[in-house]
Amino acid sequence: MSLRLFSSPLTRIAVRARPQVLSAACLAPEYRFMSTTSEGHVGLKPTIAMAKECPREFYEMGNDMIIRLAAEGVFEAIQERLVRDIMAVDEIEYDEAREVMAGISSKNQEGMFVQTLPYYAGISTGLVGAFGSIPLCFERNTVAWFNDRFVTTEVPPPEDLETWLEVGSWAWNWMEPPLGQISFFLLALQFARAQMENLGIKPYTAMMKSRRAERLANAFPKYSPQLIKEFSKAQSLVN
Repeated sequence: MSLRLFSSPLTRIAVRARPQVLSAACLAPEYRFMSTTSEGHVGLKPTIAMAKECPREFYEMGNDMIIRLAAEGVFEAIQERLVRDIMAVDEIEYDEAREVMAGISSKNQEGMFVQTLPYYAGISTGLVGAFGSIPLCFERNTVAWFNDRFVTTEVPPPEDLETWLEVGSWAWNWMEPPLGQISFFLLALQFARAQMENLGIKPYTAMMKSRRAERLANAFPKYSPQLIKEFSKAQSLVN
């Protein structure tokens, strides 16, 4: 018979207990284990007492659980670990440490609007290009206007522009080169980024987060630099 400990919704932990530890745990009356036999039969289920002890919030979890989740990159656990470091260093209670944590979080977001402008520019450019390419290829009046202003190619006879597909066939004469070039340009940039990551060279986002983490650690030197930097890198770039 194999035994496995009931897992909470917050996390699933694989437990490989030594025989003496497992036997001692089975003797505890407030816990029951879910047992699975070779036939696949499931035995006893969790008790009410066990369910009541299941953590619902991150501040209810033990240090070991917080460290495990933080190592897996769970932001709330990374933040909770820093809160406990603040409590230990400043010797203050949890609620006071949360207030200090809020100040650290606000400090970490300073100057982010300017540094995230390239992302907003990319989002705007991508949306305009994506939705603008449809009428520029298939809407007759838009295609004719673009041709008059920027292309000046010969206009087909009206019977060859009766459907949106015929309009697209006409517009594709000049739309194909820029769209194909833009696609190849983005593909080449993607390839270059992959090679940069292979060499350990940080692209813009990673470089910006590293610099932000260094600034935050220097602003709060009395706390663990490692915990401060991990929190800074895990926090989103925008509120």
